[in-house]
Amino acid sequence: MSTIIQEIEKAQLKAEKPVFGVGDTVKVHVRVIEGGKERIQIFEGVVIAKRHDSNRETFIVRKISHGIGVERTFLLNSPRVAKVEAIRKGKVRRAKLFYLRDKIGKAARIKEAR
Repeated sequence: MSTIIQEIEKAQLKAEKPVFGVGDTVKVHVRVIEGGKERIQIFEGVVIAKRHDSNRETFIVRKISHGIGVERTFLLNSPRVAKVEAIRKGKVRRAKLFYLRDKIGKAARIKEAR
Protein backbone atom coordinates (compact mmCIF):
# COMPACT_ATOMS: atom_id res chain seq x y z
CA MET A 1 0.00 0.00 0.00
CA SER A 2 2.76 2.46 0.87
CA THR A 3 4.49 1.88 -2.47
CA ILE A 4 1.33 2.94 -4.30
CA ILE A 5 1.15 6.13 -2.25
CA GLN A 6 4.83 6.85 -2.92
CA GLU A 7 4.29 6.41 -6.68
CA ILE A 8 1.39 8.88 -6.63
CA GLU A 9 3.39 11.38 -4.56
CA LYS A 10 6.37 11.19 -6.93
CA ALA A 11 4.08 11.95 -9.88
CA GLN A 12 2.90 15.15 -8.16
CA LEU A 13 6.37 16.57 -7.52
CA LYS A 14 7.14 19.81 -9.34
CA ALA A 15 10.02 19.78 -11.80
CA GLU A 16 11.57 23.03 -10.53
CA LYS A 17 11.22 24.07 -6.92
CA PRO A 18 11.38 27.80 -6.20
CA VAL A 19 14.41 28.95 -4.22
CA PHE A 20 13.53 30.92 -1.10
CA GLY A 21 14.16 30.71 2.61
CA VAL A 22 12.80 31.75 5.96
CA GLY A 23 12.75 35.54 6.28
CA ASP A 24 12.30 36.14 2.57
CA THR A 25 9.40 38.19 1.26
CA VAL A 26 7.53 36.18 -1.37
CA LYS A 27 4.55 36.41 -3.69
CA VAL A 28 2.58 33.17 -3.82
CA HIS A 29 0.35 32.81 -6.88
CA VAL A 30 -2.58 30.64 -5.80
CA ARG A 31 -5.23 29.15 -8.10
CA VAL A 32 -8.67 29.94 -6.68
CA ILE A 33 -11.82 28.28 -8.03
CA GLU A 34 -15.03 30.25 -7.54
CA GLY A 35 -18.09 28.65 -9.04
CA GLY A 36 -16.99 27.42 -12.44
CA LYS A 37 -14.25 30.00 -12.92
CA GLU A 38 -10.61 29.78 -11.99
CA ARG A 39 -8.38 32.77 -11.27
CA ILE A 40 -5.01 33.46 -9.74
CA GLN A 41 -4.81 35.28 -6.41
CA ILE A 42 -1.51 36.68 -5.11
CA PHE A 43 -0.63 36.36 -1.43
CA GLU A 44 2.42 38.45 -0.51
CA GLY A 45 4.20 38.24 2.82
CA VAL A 46 7.17 37.02 4.84
CA VAL A 47 8.04 33.34 5.07
CA ILE A 48 8.08 32.60 8.80
CA ALA A 49 8.57 28.82 8.63
CA LYS A 50 9.49 26.03 6.25
CA ARG A 51 8.93 22.34 6.81
CA HIS A 52 10.87 19.80 4.76
CA ASP A 53 9.34 16.37 4.29
CA SER A 54 10.14 15.18 0.76
CA ASN A 55 7.02 15.92 -1.28
CA ARG A 56 4.94 17.19 1.66
CA GLU A 57 7.08 20.30 1.99
CA THR A 58 5.16 23.26 3.42
CA PHE A 59 5.85 26.90 4.18
CA ILE A 60 3.97 29.53 6.18
CA VAL A 61 3.60 33.08 4.86
CA ARG A 62 2.55 35.95 7.12
CA LYS A 63 1.28 39.38 6.11
CA ILE A 64 -0.53 42.26 7.76
CA SER A 65 -3.90 42.97 6.15
CA HIS A 66 -5.79 46.05 7.36
CA GLY A 67 -3.93 45.92 10.69
CA ILE A 68 -4.62 42.22 11.29
CA GLY A 69 -1.97 39.52 10.95
CA VAL A 70 -2.87 36.83 8.42
CA GLU A 71 -0.94 33.58 8.02
CA ARG A 72 -1.38 30.93 5.36
CA THR A 73 0.25 27.55 5.05
CA PHE A 74 1.02 26.37 1.52
CA LEU A 75 2.05 22.97 0.19
CA LEU A 76 5.01 23.54 -2.10
CA ASN A 77 4.08 20.75 -4.52
CA SER A 78 0.36 21.51 -4.55
CA PRO A 79 -1.30 22.07 -7.93
CA ARG A 80 -3.09 25.04 -6.31
CA VAL A 81 0.22 26.90 -5.96
CA ALA A 82 0.91 28.23 -9.45
CA LYS A 83 4.27 29.82 -8.63
CA VAL A 84 6.30 31.39 -5.84
CA GLU A 85 8.30 34.56 -6.50
CA ALA A 86 10.99 35.69 -4.07
CA ILE A 87 10.86 39.50 -3.88
CA ARG A 88 13.61 40.18 -1.33
CA LYS A 89 15.98 38.15 0.80
CA GLY A 90 15.77 38.56 4.55
CA LYS A 91 18.66 38.31 6.99
CA VAL A 92 17.54 36.13 9.89
CA ARG A 93 19.23 33.90 12.45
CA ARG A 94 16.33 31.57 13.21
CA ALA A 95 14.68 28.68 11.37
CA LYS A 96 11.21 29.67 12.60
CA LEU A 97 10.15 33.31 12.96
CA PHE A 98 7.11 32.81 15.19
CA TYR A 99 8.28 35.72 17.36
CA LEU A 100 7.02 38.06 14.59
CA ARG A 101 3.47 37.28 15.74
CA ASP A 102 4.07 39.40 18.86
CA LYS A 103 5.74 42.30 17.04
CA ILE A 104 3.79 45.32 15.79
CA GLY A 105 4.66 47.87 13.11
CA LYS A 106 8.33 48.68 12.53
CA ALA A 107 9.45 46.12 15.12
CA ALA A 108 8.21 43.35 12.80
CA ARG A 109 10.58 44.34 9.98
CA ILE A 110 13.35 42.06 8.80
CA LYS A 111 16.68 43.39 7.55
CA GLU A 112 17.52 42.75 3.92
CA ALA A 113 20.39 40.38 3.15
CA ARG A 114 23.13 41.68 0.90
